[in-house]
This record gives sequence, C-alpha cells and structure tokens, in this order.
Amino acid sequence: MPAKMYYDADVNLHTLAEKTIAIIGYGSQAHAHAQNLRDSGLDVVVGLREGSPSRPKALHAGLRVASIEDATREADVVMILIPDEHQPRVYEESIAPNLSEGKALAFGHGFNVHFGRITPPENVDVFLVAPKGPGHMLRRVYVEGAGMPSIFAIHQDASGNARDVALAYAKGIGGTRAGVLETTFKEETETDLFGEQSVLCGGMTHLIQAGFETLIEAGYQPEIAYFETLHEVKLIVDLIYEKGFAGMRHSISNTAEYGDYVTGPKIITAQTKDTMREVLARIQSGEFARDFVSETEEGYPNMKRWRGEMNEHPLEVVGKQLRDMMPFIEKKELEV
Repeated sequence: MPAKMYYDADVNLHTLAEKTIAIIGYGSQAHAHAQNLRDSGLDVVVGLREGSPSRPKALHAGLRVASIEDATREADVVMILIPDEHQPRVYEESIAPNLSEGKALAFGHGFNVHFGRITPPENVDVFLVAPKGPGHMLRRVYVEGAGMPSIFAIHQDASGNARDVALAYAKGIGGTRAGVLETTFKEETETDLFGEQSVLCGGMTHLIQAGFETLIEAGYQPEIAYFETLHEVKLIVDLIYEKGFAGMRHSISNTAEYGDYVTGPKIITAQTKDTMREVLARIQSGEFARDFVSETEEGYPNMKRWRGEMNEHPLEVVGKQLRDMMPFIEKKELEV
C-alpha cells in the first residue's frame, strides 16, 4: 500500500490561525518559510541575533523582526532554521530559557535532535517540516501558485495536537499543494545525509569532475569537456525530474540510451554500492555527525582547504568563463 500523501484538502490551516510563529534565522530556507507563512495569512516574527546582516533583508520583505530571545518568548511555534552546527549553542543560550509549556519546537532537519545535540523539554511539542528542495525554489514555486513536496515528523507530542500543528505548518509554506509525506526524525536525518553525500552532492560533483578530468587528460578542449560533463547535466536531470528514467531515455538518442545501458554499470559498480552501504553505516552510527561537529569546532580547516582547491580547478575556471557568456544565467555573486 503506498504511503499517504497529505494535500490542501486534508489539512486545516486554521490550527495556526491564533498562533505566532517564530522563524529563527533568515537564510536560504528561513526566508522562504517566513515569507510563505506570512503570505498564507499567518502571524510570523523572525528571530535574529543582534547585528545580524539578515535584519535589513527581513525588514525589507515586510517581516517583523525581534531578538531570538524575544521571538521565542512571544511565539507559540519556534522553527529553528539556522545552520546545523550553530543550533545547539543558540538553543542553549537563547531559545531553551524562553521555552514554556505548550509551545512547539520545530526543525527543518532532524540532525541535532536525532544525534542528541539538542534535548527539548518534555512539555513542548517537537516536530520537523522539511521541503524537498532549496529555499529559493520553495519561495519561487509558492509565489507561482505551486508548492514543493515536503515531509514532516513528530518527535514529541506533549499537547496531543503536534501532528495537526506540523501539517498546518507544512500547508502554510505551500507543501500540501504538492503533497506532504510523514516520516520520523531518524529516517529524515539518515536518508537526507545519505542522499546528499552519495548522490546529490558528493556523488554527482565527483562524477562530473572525474569525467571532465578524463577528457582533459585525453587532450580534449576544456570548454568541450565542460559542456559534455557538466552543462548538460541540468538538461538530463530536468527530464528525469519531469518524466522519470523511462521518459528521459525516450527523449534522448538511441545512441545515448544504448550507451546508458552498457556503460552505466561499469561506472557505478557493485563496489560503488558497497561503498554506499559503508557511507550509510557511518551516518547511522553517528560517526559522520561526530566528524562534522569536530570540523566545525576546529574552524572548518578541511572544508576551507577543499573549497580553495576546487575554486582553482580548471572545471570551475572554465565554467565561470562560459557561464559569464550565457545571458540566460543570472549573474549573482555567492553570498557570504
């Protein structure tokens, strides 16, 4: 039996009608949550630290802004959307002292609760709502009248009403327009980390880089290698996103489809899948979480080195040059 998906007609937004929702942070996900909830007619306050560079952005968007402490005290639902590595400290210093019985504590990712870095009090509801995509797309599709598929989970139901509140929140950000699926903090956290590391980010970027380097080392032009191994990825992924594997294979040439079948298993081998199992086991055991926390506490030495090395890689250098010549790609510097 397929899992139940919740849509607009299944969820009552009125559950949140008399409540104030605090969005802690104003980054990629947070800005979209705050604006979507506000546009759904709900009362929203954005909680930011003193001197946050995000304050003018939130105010410009017409949102109410307060300190994290004041926002937590005022709100009935407190959604924490700052980076995972900063959440425990901010929670202990600014949120936990201002939580009271009957409030709901919410997350966009189960990392800190699942791995025991945040332990909420027993007298509050605890849930997560996670849109399956980046924040700027969550906002864009909402404005266009569509929605982004989302998942939700209940970790703690102190009020007996946590599920209704979580679903109403998901509706407020537009999730029920596309469908919302129930999960657990464990499942969301472990599958999210695995997907990022083995397929969406780690797997894809290193596959692209290896393909680019193989062509360059064989003497082909870097511009041609870029088009063949990176630029066209979006076109193929869009087809898969819209039509699945079968639809994508229907749209490409017979030559490409044949090469897919005979060469794909040589690239992604049984050994690759064994490695994926090791990656998953490392996530499940908490080893990855411990390593990541250690990296953040030391000031990100490895991440800074890897970023610097990749910024100088020919794939990035030639890619920037080519993208600068494509007028249809928005020219926007990465935010600090």
